[in-house]
Amino acid sequence: MEHDAWRKSSRSGSNGHCVEVRERAAAIDVRDSNSPDTGMLSFELAAWDAFVDSLKGDTCRP
Repeated sequence: MEHDAWRKSSRSGSNGHCVEVRERAAAIDVRDSNSPDTGMLSFELAAWDAFVDSLKGDTCRP
């Protein structure tokens, strides 16, 4: 992922209900693609990795 560049998920459909993410040096930011000026959520990288792993069903990292 390119640092500081917002991107939509590759799994986003054509219905317009998407989130955008961007990677910064120590965090991942998430925002609503339809309302990007209303704010964002920021997650520490370790918390984001744990969240993504839980979605994949991979709760244990080597």
